Amino acid sequence: MTERLLIAVGEAAGGTDELPAGVRALIDSADEILVIAPRLPGRLDWISSDTDRATADERLAALLGQLDEAGRPASGRIGADDPMLAFEDAVREFRPNHLLIALRAADRAGWQERGLLEGLLERFGLALTVFEIRV
Repeated sequence: MTERLLIAVGEAAGGTDELPAGVRALIDSADEILVIAPRLPGRLDWISSDTDRATADERLAALLGQLDEAGRPASGRIGADDPMLAFEDAVREFRPNHLLIALRAADRAGWQERGLLEGLLERFGLALTVFEIRV
């Protein structure tokens, strides 16, 4: 069976050497990898439709570069402002076997993270690995 890994990046690690061993093993075992980077605007920015694509572009480029350096090339794209919608789009199109989520540290987390993990488990029923990036 082809292992298809969907990675959602809320924060990019400084390099693959900073990833937990289990996360590195999961990435190494994947046959195909898709990375999504939701925009994650603040509440006021979201309400006023003032999303920051540049920040998501930076996160996406950083992770794609790290994966490429590690010999694990992947495709990627900017996700919707709403993380759940970004997951819905990616799961529908990519059909992953596993979700890997790199969350922002608790002191940098935003309103988008509240209830996200529970919602993902309920909605998709896929294997889920979550870790926090501390910068």
